[in-house]
Amino acid sequence: MNHVRRFCALLALASTALSDAATDAASAHAVIPLWPEGVPGAQPNAGDEYVQDGRVYNVQAPTLTYFPAPADKAVGTAAIVCPGGGYVRLAVTNEGNGMARWLNSLGVSVFILKYRLKEYGHPAPLRDVLRAVRLVRARAAEFGVDPHRIGLFGSSAGGHLVACAGTLYEHPDGKTGAPLDAISGRPDFMVMQYAVVFMDDPAMHRGSRDALLGKNPPPALLDLLSVDRHVTKDTPPAFLVASQEDTSVPLENSLAFYRALRAAGVPAELHLYEKGPHGFGLRAGYGPTSEWPQRAAEWMRSHGWLTPATKTVSP
Repeated sequence: MNHVRRFCALLALASTALSDAATDAASAHAVIPLWPEGVPGAQPNAGDEYVQDGRVYNVQAPTLTYFPAPADKAVGTAAIVCPGGGYVRLAVTNEGNGMARWLNSLGVSVFILKYRLKEYGHPAPLRDVLRAVRLVRARAAEFGVDPHRIGLFGSSAGGHLVACAGTLYEHPDGKTGAPLDAISGRPDFMVMQYAVVFMDDPAMHRGSRDALLGKNPPPALLDLLSVDRHVTKDTPPAFLVASQEDTSVPLENSLAFYRALRAAGVPAELHLYEKGPHGFGLRAGYGPTSEWPQRAAEWMRSHGWLTPATKTVSP
């Protein structure tokens, strides 16, 4: 009898996984190459991208997977989602597809960013995220979004990439000389979940640092990518979430970024929770921590990003 019960339970789990995958595939409208003219610094002999346990490895061809908001709910806001994974992999299942479903339910159109990782290192991820913002902004009318309502959502290392975009959007490292560089890469708002912030602090996530910058990076790069040091009054508004139980990326990272935002006079909201390990994403079961999406939606609503846009504005 126990074997029968175990088989039924496994069958139910498999059916749920297949259903989720089918739902994601059905709601995704298109996969958009970030660099159709050719990936800058492409590595022709780098091997194939592959997926293991819902995580993407060895990204060679960065893309945006587009999940349009339902027509009857669309508010004209876009979210570019940057999954985490320590710049080694992309946790697309946990920190990508679920985010898309949640944001679509709010009327937000979503683009999941598949960005380059440790095989390239800095500045490839920065170039990919800024290219994503520029591309969505340049094609805003096509996607039915306001070019001035483009937010970035990121978890863990993806949160670091979001913060890089919000602080280094005019830095030369983020440009390639392509025509799209003329379009602003500055996001209009940021949502950062248990984000990596430090590169040379005891509370840093060493795995992310080593993957992005190598084992012995020069001090100038450590300073550049310690993103709390580059917040200015022009940094976009931000919503941050972290938990006390996170032993991988201590909440001091989020706290430092929030303090920098506050010192610069940037609108920001920080939610520090007791429960929840690193990577809790949108999972239930962590008490008040699992309610952070409601708090984020309230914050977005308070800024008008969940109010239907009245007109399309040129980039």
